[in-house]
Amino acid sequence: MTTSRTFYVPSVNLIGQGCLQEMGNFVQAAGYKKAFVVTDKVLVKTGIAQKVLDVLDGINVSYSLFDEVEPNPTSAIVHRGLEMLNKSASDVILSIGGGSPQDCAKAIGIIKTNGGHICDYEGLHKSVHRSFPVIAVNTTAGTSSELTINYVITDEERQVKMVMVDKNSLVQLSVNDPALMVNKPKELTAATGMDALTHAIESIVTPGSYAVTETLALGAVELIFEYLPRAVKNGQDIEAREQMVHAIFLAGLAFNNAGLGFVHSMAHQLGGVYNMPHGVCNAMLLPIVERENAKYVPHKFRKIAKTIGADVKALSDEECAEYVIMQIERLSEEVDIPKTLSEIGLTDVDLDKLAENSLLDACAPGNPFMPTKEETIKMFEQIL
Repeated sequence: MTTSRTFYVPSVNLIGQGCLQEMGNFVQAAGYKKAFVVTDKVLVKTGIAQKVLDVLDGINVSYSLFDEVEPNPTSAIVHRGLEMLNKSASDVILSIGGGSPQDCAKAIGIIKTNGGHICDYEGLHKSVHRSFPVIAVNTTAGTSSELTINYVITDEERQVKMVMVDKNSLVQLSVNDPALMVNKPKELTAATGMDALTHAIESIVTPGSYAVTETLALGAVELIFEYLPRAVKNGQDIEAREQMVHAIFLAGLAFNNAGLGFVHSMAHQLGGVYNMPHGVCNAMLLPIVERENAKYVPHKFRKIAKTIGADVKALSDEECAEYVIMQIERLSEEVDIPKTLSEIGLTDVDLDKLAENSLLDACAPGNPFMPTKEETIKMFEQIL
C-alpha cells in the first residue's frame, strides 16, 4: 500500500552560475519596495553582500542593513533583528549568507507574523501564520537552510540549540549562485560540504526516508564525494562549486522531507554550549554515529556503498555499511576535518549535559534507534 507524503520545497528556486541576476525580476514582479537585509559583518567586509545589494540598486529597491548575525545566532540577535525590522518599514526580508543568516532571517520572519518569543517555536510546526516574506540568497554549499522548513537558534540562557521544524518558515525564493561561493576559505568549504554529506546520509538512514528522498540524497552523496575535494583544493574551481550547489540542493530537499538523526542531535549540543562550527561537529560525529546505526539498519547503507564505488554484489549489508563509514572517514581526512575536539582547543566538556540534551533534541526521533545516555556519552568520548 502506498503511503501519502507531503513534500516541502520553496515555491521558486534559482540555481546555477549567474542566477543572482534573476533575483531582481522576482523582486519586481512581487512588487517589493524595501528589503530588510539580514547578513553578517564578514560578508559585508568581503564585498559578497554588496554583490547582492547591487541587484537591488539596479531595480531601485531600497534596503535597511542588519549585519549583526554571528555564527550560531542567539535568540537575542533574533529579537534585535525583529526590532530593527519593525522600524524599517520593509516589506520583505532578504537574507545573505550561510546557515546562520538564513536561520536568523527565518526566525525573524516567523515572530514578525506570529508574535511572542522565538523560544515559543522550538519543536514541530508551532507557528500559526506563514512567515513574513523571505528571499534567501545562499553563499555557502552546506546547510541548505534556504530550502528547508528547519531553522536553528541558540537559547543562550539554557545553552541549547533550539531546532524549529516549521512549514510556515519556507522562504518565497531561494538563490544558489556558485559565483558567490568562489574563494571561500578551505576550512569553511570543507565544513559546509561535510554538513551537506551528513544531511544526505542521515536522510537515507532515517526511518522517514522513502523513494523520492532517497534518490535525491544518493545524488547528493555522489556529487559530494566527487566534487568536495576539488572545491576545497581550489576555491576558484567554478565547476566544483556549481556541482556542490547541486549537491546541497538535492541534500536539502531530501532531509527537508525525510528528516535527520542523532548526528545532528549531538552536533547541536556542541554548537549550543561551546559555539563550535556546525559542519565540523557533524563531520566528526558522522562516522561514529553511523557505525552504531549500522548495527540496527545495515541494509540502509547498501545503495550508498554502490553510489560511491563499491562492488556490492560481493558484500554483505554489514560490509557495505563499513565500506561507507570508512569512505566518510577518508573524505574527512582528505579535506582536513579535525578528528577530535582537542585539535581545535576544546579540552573540557560536560559530557553529562551534552548527552542529556542530545536525547531531547528534535532530530533525535529521526534516528534508526534511540541511544541511551551512556551510549551517547561513549560516542562523544570518541571525539575528545
